[in-house]
Amino acid sequence: MRITLDHLRRYAVARSLFKPTTLGRAIGKLGFVQADPIRAPARAQDLTLRHRVEGYRAGDLERLYPKLALEEDFFVNYGYLPRAHHQLMHPRTARTVWTAARAAQAAAVLAFIRERGTVHPREVDAHFAHGKVTNWFGGSSNASTQLLDVMHYRGMLRVARRDGGTRIYAARQAVPEPGEASNSPDTDTASARMDALVDLTVRKYAPLPASTLGQLVSHLRGGAPQWTAQRGAALARAKQRLGHARIAGTDWYWPAAERPNSIGWQPDEGVRLLTPFDPIVWDRRRFEIFWDWAYRFEAYTPAAKRKLGYYALPLLWHERVIGWGNVAAADGVLRCSFGYAGGRAPREAAFRRGLEAELARVRTFLGMPG
Repeated sequence: MRITLDHLRRYAVARSLFKPTTLGRAIGKLGFVQADPIRAPARAQDLTLRHRVEGYRAGDLERLYPKLALEEDFFVNYGYLPRAHHQLMHPRTARTVWTAARAAQAAAVLAFIRERGTVHPREVDAHFAHGKVTNWFGGSSNASTQLLDVMHYRGMLRVARRDGGTRIYAARQAVPEPGEASNSPDTDTASARMDALVDLTVRKYAPLPASTLGQLVSHLRGGAPQWTAQRGAALARAKQRLGHARIAGTDWYWPAAERPNSIGWQPDEGVRLLTPFDPIVWDRRRFEIFWDWAYRFEAYTPAAKRKLGYYALPLLWHERVIGWGNVAAADGVLRCSFGYAGGRAPREAAFRRGLEAELARVRTFLGMPG
């Protein structure tokens, strides 16, 4: 059967919204969960997982993280991934070389953390008094916090847990000391790891237009900077092994073992509010192809220029994203407003029932009274 755009849309929704399971299994199926600190009405990682984890409540990932074989790290963006996937990117060779003074500073911090087991960034700052630095946003941050971030990225530290959203760090075992060279895998092993990392991105976001596949492979320079030069070859290999079709002038890719036109890919009839970082809506190119309107994330857009809202949640019904909702929890009340791509809400009673059921699920997820 010829694959159509309708097949791809149903496939994209149904494969991502799999039957809810345990937290560990859900993250394993997704391969990676993007994190974001904004709460509107909860963090992106929680909003993503609530659709895919049975009985999930806001904050469960942070609470259960120390008991699970997970790591926080940068992949194609920052978030949570199974430890086995995390190991594919390490040992990671940073893109900049430390000065001898910086390496000595990091060595002192690493010894401090090893002595204590786990540390809060303010403990490091209090002990070393590193001072202030200008952060990426042009503001001022503690230099200790920035150093810890870099040490984490380089694989010297891991996030042991979070305390009120703040990373609590521990020393990673068996890593090179600051300033030492790491032993990189041989060429064949590096290529195999790159292929596995590409496959992880495809499994998370499929089906992918060719342009998005290329974009994600490019983003791997953040997770595996030591293999930046191999990205072109990895992309070429992926296009050979992945499932593929050209539809309406666009080349699409997906895992080779899956058939987008299978009758098994059937989205349910529920209504769902999705985070802007949900895999169903993350790719804005694909979003417009599938649903014929432009969704924009406007949290960092000046209020006067926003069209959808500060943290508009895409509104999915069946296999279509038909609009968006802005949802806030205050004083035990869930306050909501909605907009629709077609100008008004669907008139069907099934939609109204579905939206009411979704808002009830949101209240339960947030621990609010029904």
